[in-house]
Amino acid sequence: MLYNFLVRIVNPLLNLINGRTKIYNRENLPDGNYIVVAPHRTWMDPVLIALAIWPKKFSFMAKKELFKNPLAGKFLRALNAFPVDRKHPGPSAIKTPVNILKKTELSTIIFPSGSRYSAKLKGGAIVIAKLANVPLVPVVYQGPLKFSQLFARRPRHIAFGKPIYIDRRERLTDENQAKIEAQMQTAFDDLDKQIDPNYHYVMPKKPADDDF
Repeated sequence: MLYNFLVRIVNPLLNLINGRTKIYNRENLPDGNYIVVAPHRTWMDPVLIALAIWPKKFSFMAKKELFKNPLAGKFLRALNAFPVDRKHPGPSAIKTPVNILKKTELSTIIFPSGSRYSAKLKGGAIVIAKLANVPLVPVVYQGPLKFSQLFARRPRHIAFGKPIYIDRRERLTDENQAKIEAQMQTAFDDLDKQIDPNYHYVMPKKPADDDF
């Protein structure tokens, strides 16, 4: 209920202050559940991507530190978020999203780099997709990276790539995983070029207190 309520508030507000999102290739979104994989470029990524795909609903991974405050934790869980220890992920980091994808109508959004301060892809999303038997959908966002920049009316762009299906019969060897990661990265690069052939994402400097 909170998820629906916030969508009906946040989406019109964003459209008012920044204009409508320019969306590319929405026809690539498959039926059923799937995992959105995207480069992590702003703290607004999950919200902006989820709004672009509405009325499909999503669950989210969020770093466990955000759940320390009981009120914040309750709020995040009401938005279908679940905590993950980024430095020491246990079995629940895989089991929880797999169960959500298999047993609910919620898809999920995963940033394979795990951080806005890294471009190196990690394999968790691939493992989850294989176990849940759902495709990966590459997505990129270009636009304002800070909330204050939305008021400059610089447009938001979101492009969807074609689903990447993982053969459940095929073992996830290092070689096979590297191939899928390369496929994801190629999709990200192609989508960025589709939106803007001259686009170049400048990675922010990693904060001193972020040891992930």
